[in-house]
Amino acid sequence: MENQWSKERAWDWYNHRPWIRGCNFMSSDCANRIDQWQAYGFEKRFETTQRELALVAQTGYNAIRIILEYFVWEKEHDGFMERLERTIDAAAQNGISCVVVLDNDCMPPKEEALKRMHLGEQSVDWGYHGGRKVSQHGSLEEAGFSLFDEPEYAEKYDRFVREIVTRYKDDERILMWDVFNEPGNSKRNSLSLPRLQREFEILREIDPIQPLTVGVWTTPGNIDALSEIERFGLDNSDIISYHNYGPYTDNILILNHLKQLGRPIINTEWLGRCFGNTVEEMFPLFFLERVGCFNWGFVAGKYQTYEMWEGMWDAYYKDPEHVSWDFDKWFHDLYRPSLHPYNPNEIRMIRRFTKLADDEFGKRRRHDA
Repeated sequence: MENQWSKERAWDWYNHRPWIRGCNFMSSDCANRIDQWQAYGFEKRFETTQRELALVAQTGYNAIRIILEYFVWEKEHDGFMERLERTIDAAAQNGISCVVVLDNDCMPPKEEALKRMHLGEQSVDWGYHGGRKVSQHGSLEEAGFSLFDEPEYAEKYDRFVREIVTRYKDDERILMWDVFNEPGNSKRNSLSLPRLQREFEILREIDPIQPLTVGVWTTPGNIDALSEIERFGLDNSDIISYHNYGPYTDNILILNHLKQLGRPIINTEWLGRCFGNTVEEMFPLFFLERVGCFNWGFVAGKYQTYEMWEGMWDAYYKDPEHVSWDFDKWFHDLYRPSLHPYNPNEIRMIRRFTKLADDEFGKRRRHDA
C-alpha cells in the first residue's frame, strides 16, 4: 500500500524513544468499553482512571493501549470526543502515551452484540472473563458481529476513523495507531477484510506522524500460515505487532520469524499466567530483545480479566484429564482492587528492568549528543 513507512523510517521512530512498555488499560470500575467511554457515570470513573494512570507510571510503564467504542461515538459524539481528550491528557500528565485501537473483531454474535448496545447502567456477570457469561471467549458457534456489517454503517465508520485520526495526527501524545484488533477473530475470518483495507486507505491519506500497525494473533512461529486478513495487516504495518498469551518458547519462535521482516516489533497483548506466560519470563525477554510490550489488564475490577476465558472452562469440563493449565493463578491483571500488587515480585521485576532500560536510553542519547 502507498505511503507505508520504509524500514529506515520505522527504526528511526523506534530508536528515538525509550523502550515502549505498558498495559491495555480500562479503569477497574468499567464493566466494558461502553462504560469506559459513555457519559453515564464517567466523572466518577474518571477519578479512578486518574488514580490508576498514576499507578501505571509508578509501575514503570510509559504507554497504554486503549480500544475505542464506535457505538458511544455515534450516540454521544461531542461528549465522546471530549472524554477521549481528557483520557489522553490524563495519561500525558503522567508521562504516558497512548496506542489507540480503532476497530475490533473480538465480538460476540449479532443477537448478543445488539443486546449490549445500550447506554446507561452496564450489567456484569461475576466470575466470568470480560464480565459476561456469553462472550467471544467462550465456545460460540456463530461468527462475531460488528455494526459495519450493516451497509448503512460503512460510511459512518469512515467518518469515525477519519475524525479521530485527523484530530490527533500530529499529536505526540499518541504513540501509534492500532488499526484493527485481532482481525478475523470470533470466527469472522475474512469478513472484515474490506473494512480493514478501507481503514488503511483513510489513514494513509491522512498521513499521521504516528506509525500504523495491525497485530498478528494466531500462528506461533509461522507467519507463512497466516490468514488472508492477518497477512494483509502485517504486510501494510509500519511497525510489526503481535499478540501471544502462550509460553516463553512460543514467543521465541514468533520473534524469530517476525525479526526476518526487518521492522521494530511490539507485543500489544501478553500475560497469560495460566498458560505459563508470566512476568518473570516474558518481561526480561522483551527487555533483552527490546521488543515493546503491553500486558493485558492492570487493576482487577468489573471486567474480570483475572478470570480464565470461558472457553478454557468448557475445555476443562469436556476433558479434565488432559487440561494442564494452572488454575491457581490469575489470568491477566497486575494489581488487586486494593491497588496492592497481585504479586509484589512481578512489580519489583518490572521496575527493575524499566529503570535499566531508561538508564541505557539516557546513556545512548548523551553519547549521540
